[in-house]
Amino acid sequence: MEQGVSAEEVRRATVEPVAEVVTPAEEARSEKLVKRRGGYTFPQFFSILNVGLVLTAVSLVLFKTPNHLAFGGTSGLAILLGTAFPVLSVSVWMWVLNIVLVVLGFIFLDRKTILWTAYASIALSAYTSLFEWIFPVTQSVTGDLWLDLCFAVLLPAVGSAMIFDIGASTGGTDITAMILRKHTDIEIGKALLAVDLGIVAAAIIIYGPRVGLYCVLGLLGKSFVVDGFIESIRQRRVCQVICSRPREVEEYIVKKLGRTATVTFGWGAYSGKRVIILTSVLSRREAMKLRLFVRETDPGAFITITSSSEIVGKGFRGVN
Repeated sequence: MEQGVSAEEVRRATVEPVAEVVTPAEEARSEKLVKRRGGYTFPQFFSILNVGLVLTAVSLVLFKTPNHLAFGGTSGLAILLGTAFPVLSVSVWMWVLNIVLVVLGFIFLDRKTILWTAYASIALSAYTSLFEWIFPVTQSVTGDLWLDLCFAVLLPAVGSAMIFDIGASTGGTDITAMILRKHTDIEIGKALLAVDLGIVAAAIIIYGPRVGLYCVLGLLGKSFVVDGFIESIRQRRVCQVICSRPREVEEYIVKKLGRTATVTFGWGAYSGKRVIILTSVLSRREAMKLRLFVRETDPGAFITITSSSEIVGKGFRGVN
């Protein structure tokens, strides 16, 4: 579908961009929105990091440990060690493993690199100890291993997605990955997967095939669910609009939504008419507002809206 654009529209869009007629108040509002969208303040960063760690610790204490669901990572290894050496609880083994990894991190990595990862490792151990004290659980809280497995995967997946989205990590084996990345040529993904598979294999031997195969399902589900939540959190809409009144749409994007747009020119292959194409990256809510505005302004407009989970640039990611 093509919409014709007059020569006057083309001329005005070429020589009179909306940015030149934005008022100081609108510019200030836009800059404020960019700062709010493009990054996190320290209180926001710290709060999100700790909420993610709390969710991970709750899943470990209430769902993983009572059912011996060792998926991998430091938590899985701590569960195995807690079974092999029951004189120490899972939370104590978490402390031991994470402290060792933090020390190795400070030895082999830059302090700035390891700082927040070290905090996450220690905080996760602390939260695990706290919840073990609050909820002294020794058996399944639901009586249904399948239901426990679902929450053992879901809670840390949500927590990890929140933490990864702010550019932090949960510590633990992430420190091992950082050390391997810096000092060896080993493929990190394969190395960590091998460790996780080793932990799952040990779980099959120690706890039997039933629990062990649940651990296999948990390991597989963890990867897919974490990736799914990360993509959901980061998802944005890439909108392209071709209409007969592009000037009004451009002004709406800049002045009302506080975003910007790229203006390109083309022509319809069938009609041969010159068209203006507006491309803008928006949040889901903003994309819905734009769609409603365009349909109201020009019912014959052609709108394309696609999803993207990785947008890097001012007002999105990778700038602040």
